[in-house]
Amino acid sequence: MKILVTGAAGFIGYHVSQKLLQNQHYVVGLDNINSYYDVDLKYARLEQLGINREKAESFNVPVKSDSSEKFQFVRMNLEDREQLPKLFEIEKFDVVCNLAAQAGVRYSLENPESYVDSNIVGFLNILECCRNNGIKHLVYASSSSVYGLNKKVPFETSDHVDHPISLYAASKKSNELMAHTYSHLFGFQTTGLRFFTVYGPWGRPDMAMFLFTKAILDNEPIKVFNNGKMERDFTYIDDIVTGVVRIIQNDHTESYDPDKKYKVYNIGNNDSVRLMDFISAIENKLNITSQKNMLPIQPGDVEKTWADVSSLINDYGYAPNTSIEEGVGNFIDWYKSFYNI
Repeated sequence: MKILVTGAAGFIGYHVSQKLLQNQHYVVGLDNINSYYDVDLKYARLEQLGINREKAESFNVPVKSDSSEKFQFVRMNLEDREQLPKLFEIEKFDVVCNLAAQAGVRYSLENPESYVDSNIVGFLNILECCRNNGIKHLVYASSSSVYGLNKKVPFETSDHVDHPISLYAASKKSNELMAHTYSHLFGFQTTGLRFFTVYGPWGRPDMAMFLFTKAILDNEPIKVFNNGKMERDFTYIDDIVTGVVRIIQNDHTESYDPDKKYKVYNIGNNDSVRLMDFISAIENKLNITSQKNMLPIQPGDVEKTWADVSSLINDYGYAPNTSIEEGVGNFIDWYKSFYNI
C-alpha cells in the first residue's frame, strides 16, 4: 500500500513510518516541523529515515530517502489548501494516517490559535482531500484528554466526553465529530485512536519521561504535580505502533456497519500506573534519588487516566505487554546515547 503519514517527524509518526517501511509499504511522510519543541530532535528522527536535513527544510518540496526507496518526505502545513490537495492528486494514497497535530494540554492555554489552525482547519483539509481522492481509510490521532472531567475508570469509548478541560481536548473531540460527519456523508472509513500517555525512545521533550530524566541527570529538582497523587496509563511506543500499524494494514471492514464506517478506539496500556512508581522506575534505572518539588495540580490536568482497550483487543488482537521497568530502561538508554551522556 501507499500510505501518507502526517506528523512523520514527530514521536509517534516517526516510529509508525519506520514500522510501515519495515513491512514493505510505500510511505510519504509529512510534517511542518514547527518549533513547539526542539527541531533538532525532529530532524534527527527524519535522518533515521534517510532524509537529509538541508533538503527537508524547504516547504512543499518532496525529498527522497537515502536509505529506503519506499520513503519520501515533504515539509508542509496541514492547513495549506493549495499544496495538500496537489500532494493527494499526485501520490494517490490508499490509506492516510493523520498523526500531525499541535500537541500539549498546557501549551493550549498560551497559544490557542495554533490548535485551531492545525487541529481543526488542518484536519478539515485532510478530510476534504480524503473525500475528493477516493481514500479508503483514514486513521487519525485523537487523545485521552477528551475524557476531561470523567471520574469513572477505566475510560471506555462509550463514556460521555462532553466536558473537555483544555482547548487541546476540545480540538480532538472536534476531530472525532468531523470524522463521523465525513464517514456518514461520503462513505469512507475513519478510525480514531484516543492515545494515552505514550513514552519511549525518541520521545517528546515536553513529556514527563523526558523532563524527569533530564532534571535528575542535571541534578535539578523534578516538578511533581498534584503532590504526586496522579495516575497515568503510561504506554510504551512499540505497543502503540503495533496497534496503529495493525489498523492501517487490516481495516476490518467486515466489522463495520456499512451505514456507519466510523469507529473510535482507546489505545493505551490497559492499566494505570501511579506517578510516584513511574518516578521510582526512572530513579532505579539511573541509580539516583531525585529531588522533588511537590506542586498543586495544573489547569487542564486530570488526576487519573486508564484506558479500556477491550475493543482494540477484540478487533485487532492488540496486546500491550511492555513493563514500565523495561520501557523506562529503553528510554534512558536511548537518552544517554542521543545526548552522549
